[in-house]
Amino acid sequence: QVQLVESGGGLVQAGGSLRLSCAASGRTLSSSAMAWFRQVPGKAREFVAAIYWSEGRTYHADSVKGRFTISRDNAKNIGYLQMDSLKPEDTALYYCAAGPRGTIDGDWYEYWGQGTQVTVSS
Repeated sequence: QVQLVESGGGLVQAGGSLRLSCAASGRTLSSSAMAWFRQVPGKAREFVAAIYWSEGRTYHADSVKGRFTISRDNAKNIGYLQMDSLKPEDTALYYCAAGPRGTIDGDWYEYWGQGTQVTVSS
């Protein structure tokens, strides 16, 4: 079992930055991938970024490429999502997830956090 707890969300003006954290506990993520998804009420969940925990290989959605960066701290078992140049359309509930593959398909992820709200004002 893996428990995931997100933090770092909040209210920020357009053009600003936030860093989300996802603390993992229960077991090591060395054979897993961690991803960030986001969801707006009434809309489908959207893949944001993923990282293979042991090798550090990353993937970012086109909508955030060049603005968001996913990373991880192996020693602390924490994943991060650095979000720069934020836009109002980035407003959403952001979730971290862990699973065997770093895929854009959320159904591959076994473990999910409760989410942290990010609101970007114009």
